[in-house]
Amino acid sequence: MIDRLKQHAAAGGTGLLVGSVMLATLMQALDTTIANVALPDMQGALSATQDQVAWVLTSYIVASAILTPITGWMSGRFGRRRVLVVSVAGFTLASLLCGIANGIGEMVLFRLLQGMFGAALVPISQSLLLDTFPKEKHGAAMALWGMGIMIGPILGPPLGGFLTENYSWRWVFLINLPIGALALAGILASVKKDVPQQRPLDFTGLLLLALGIGGLQLMLDRGQGEDWFGSLEIQVEAAVAFLALYAYGLWWWNRRERALLDLGLFRNANFAIGCLLIFVIGIVLFATLALLPPYLSSLMNYPVLTIGLVLAPRGIGTMLSMMIVGRLLGRIDARWPILTGLALMALSLHGMTRFGVEAAMTDIVWLGVVQGFGLGLVFVPISTVAYSTLQPAQRTEAAGLFSLIRNIGSSVGISVVFTLLARGTQTNHAEIAARVPAFGAETTLLPPGLDPATASGAAWLNAEVTRQAAAIAYANDFQLMLWLTVCAMPLVLLMRAARAPAGVATDAAAAH
Repeated sequence: MIDRLKQHAAAGGTGLLVGSVMLATLMQALDTTIANVALPDMQGALSATQDQVAWVLTSYIVASAILTPITGWMSGRFGRRRVLVVSVAGFTLASLLCGIANGIGEMVLFRLLQGMFGAALVPISQSLLLDTFPKEKHGAAMALWGMGIMIGPILGPPLGGFLTENYSWRWVFLINLPIGALALAGILASVKKDVPQQRPLDFTGLLLLALGIGGLQLMLDRGQGEDWFGSLEIQVEAAVAFLALYAYGLWWWNRRERALLDLGLFRNANFAIGCLLIFVIGIVLFATLALLPPYLSSLMNYPVLTIGLVLAPRGIGTMLSMMIVGRLLGRIDARWPILTGLALMALSLHGMTRFGVEAAMTDIVWLGVVQGFGLGLVFVPISTVAYSTLQPAQRTEAAGLFSLIRNIGSSVGISVVFTLLARGTQTNHAEIAARVPAFGAETTLLPPGLDPATASGAAWLNAEVTRQAAAIAYANDFQLMLWLTVCAMPLVLLMRAARAPAGVATDAAAAH
């Protein structure tokens, strides 16, 4: 099979390389969200507590975050092709192990391995495609590949829900086996070998980055469940993260050219602003994806499959906008699509602030499409501008840093919105409950025949007050993201104008 693929690649089949890399990155992107909906089933099957099963997500996120920024060093030391092959093969094997795990300890360990092997897939794929293809072909290759990167997190929850409900939670991981095998065969056949460099490992820098990024991700992931800084664990993780990252900054300053991760990339204004923007996009994209399923489930009583179907059209908007912007960027200033995309995202979030205890399904769908369309307009040109003033040799390291910042943005966004949701629901419940008797609403909020003076009536009334309080808290979260998006728009004007060559329009998606 690989010999035939090699013959096809030798004959100019550049689509094989694009398809193979796209499959590998899609596999990794799917696994950032696909396992979320399977956690309840996983918890029962593995006889785990809620806190233990949460480590299934935490271990993956932390491992991926720690290794993402050192992708540049690994690629230089061992060669991009070798690292990519090992990453795809390791990720696929780890997926198999996750699918057959029989205990929570095994599952957490294998998810840790998944995160470690998956960390390099996105940044290496980005730099590989940009360096392999001539400029006139960058547009078509990167547009297709970028669609897979963007759609992966969006399709993860509905696909995970479908597999869990109709088959088993184990298929959330086992589905990676055919995808990984195809991707590995294609990469072996189409990706050319490169010459590794004798680049020594900065052990001190690696240790400081691992402690800093690992502590930060643990703090963000576990903060809400552990009551944030009321917990000694969170205090320790925050202290370790701050001290280690500060120490790495000093370490880099004293040995810049030999440091593991070059922080000097932030001296490039376009790249620095691009990182700020992608941080905001990471917050908005993943926080919205995290908020909508529980909103639809708890307030609208939608089943898992219905939630997946309602949220899936968001991907259609993303695909459509990426195809459009890929053609436009060769003709217009790349900043205009970014501003347009941010405006569309703000418009969709404004519509979501009007969601109450009930929302029309049509409104949920079309606002999702609008937001997806805006995200596609933003993701593609941001990296076109951010990478436009970097040297080709800096792309892999910059892509790793870019991806890390997006991932941290997503962690920050999810942590903040769920903390505000929980605390807002409690505060709103107290405010509403205090006002119910004053307006005589204790009877109007109840179904006919129920008396608030009885135990059942009081329980019904309390549940309805909680429902109303949660709806307000959700609206406040959407409003926070709305203002964050609006405040990010002026940053675009600080970027240096860039009109990409006709074929290089879609560098952006690669950083994801």
